[in-house]
Amino acid sequence: MSLEKLQYLKYFNVSVNKLHGEIPSGGPFKNLSSQFFIYNEALCGSSRLIVPLCPTSSKHKSKRKRLLVLFLWIGLAILFVPVIFVFLWIRYRRGKRAPQQADSLSTITRERISYDELIQATDDLSESNLIGSGSFGSVYKGILGCGTAIAVKVFNLQLDAAFKSFDSECEVFRSLRHRNLIKVITSCSNLDFKALALEYMPNGSFEKYLYSHNYFLDTKQRHSIMIDVACALEYLHHGCSLPVIHCDVNPSNVLRNEDMVAHLSDFGISKLLGEDQEYGLDGLVSAKCDVYSYGVMLLEMFTRRKPYEFEGDLRLNQWVVFPYKYDIPRAVWNPPLTRRGTRQPKCAARVGVSESDTPQDI
Repeated sequence: MSLEKLQYLKYFNVSVNKLHGEIPSGGPFKNLSSQFFIYNEALCGSSRLIVPLCPTSSKHKSKRKRLLVLFLWIGLAILFVPVIFVFLWIRYRRGKRAPQQADSLSTITRERISYDELIQATDDLSESNLIGSGSFGSVYKGILGCGTAIAVKVFNLQLDAAFKSFDSECEVFRSLRHRNLIKVITSCSNLDFKALALEYMPNGSFEKYLYSHNYFLDTKQRHSIMIDVACALEYLHHGCSLPVIHCDVNPSNVLRNEDMVAHLSDFGISKLLGEDQEYGLDGLVSAKCDVYSYGVMLLEMFTRRKPYEFEGDLRLNQWVVFPYKYDIPRAVWNPPLTRRGTRQPKCAARVGVSESDTPQDI
């Protein structure tokens, strides 16, 4: 209890007691004489009591401390509230985009897909999920736990060449990024199993549309596919630090996604050209090999004839120009593409003939 509140205090003498502290200035102490406080050298207060002035009253000191703490908290709030707001806003925006990206490959590429997940996604590599088979393995459709469709290319390890094919695709895809190249999500490799998880192409291969009687591609669609393939080859030959030669450009290796954009796939026998050029089965490997294959595929597109379905040594490019060099007979064109006054098929076919000369002559 404070002595200042003792209203009926009439006499208060604490002289010669070696007291210390502040003498109250309110209540009954307003009328007390300095004689009541003498010989207390440690007391302080009003100059009327002939004692030293107090440097800072404890009340003022406590009040100042509270104000200091208050201002400190206000300052911290001003500093951190905008930071917290920005953080929460970024998380909110990411949360809004999450449903749209749930099926996107950018999400999957940061994940590791285990052997068990691939087996489960393809229903234990069941025949019902088989998309196609190639020289070194088979491709299955798979559905991951998140609901995303993928293509799983499983290599046949009974073939020695399959090991080299797997290593070649991994090496090539390590640095490739282009809208017209098939995207590799991840790889799975152990002693008994090697596979690539690829972006799934729901519209299948160009070959399916080209040679099946159940599908039809008009001139514009065919041109679009060939332009996409040309963009992919231009990137491989000129857009990479080391040029990449695909070595197997054909309609079965051109796949289309849900937006009908063509993607070049199957880099199992591709080559990275460094300072030392490499040799393939038919001699020196160079970009001319891909240009030649592209020209042949361009002729396939308009004739719907496969390159080696002719008797003897006759090939597609020879059949197209025979007997008139570069004067393309209308009879060899695919009938649905032949329309009076249309020059596009003839021009494109001429490009195909010029590109499908032997690679040494290009």
